[in-house]
Amino acid sequence: MLLIPHEQLSSDTLDALIEAFVLREGTEYGEQDISLGVKVAQVKSQLEANQLVILYSELHESVDIITKQQWRQLVKQGEIESDQF
Repeated sequence: MLLIPHEQLSSDTLDALIEAFVLREGTEYGEQDISLGVKVAQVKSQLEANQLVILYSELHESVDIITKQQWRQLVKQGEIESDQF
């Protein structure tokens, strides 16, 4: 797995990646629906604050967004080298 710095992606690519991630996350069950645009902005903000990271899986040829805590667990398991972040 490779860490992809969000700053290295074009704005269009980053937006498409975030939008796909948000749509995979499922349905809102709260009292108030949040628009896709707001959700995308929230995820982008979390990426900029280093709360989320983008990973590319060479094995699955896929990209995913995970929390920094999930990333740390992958490092601990030896699936990712810690010097990537």
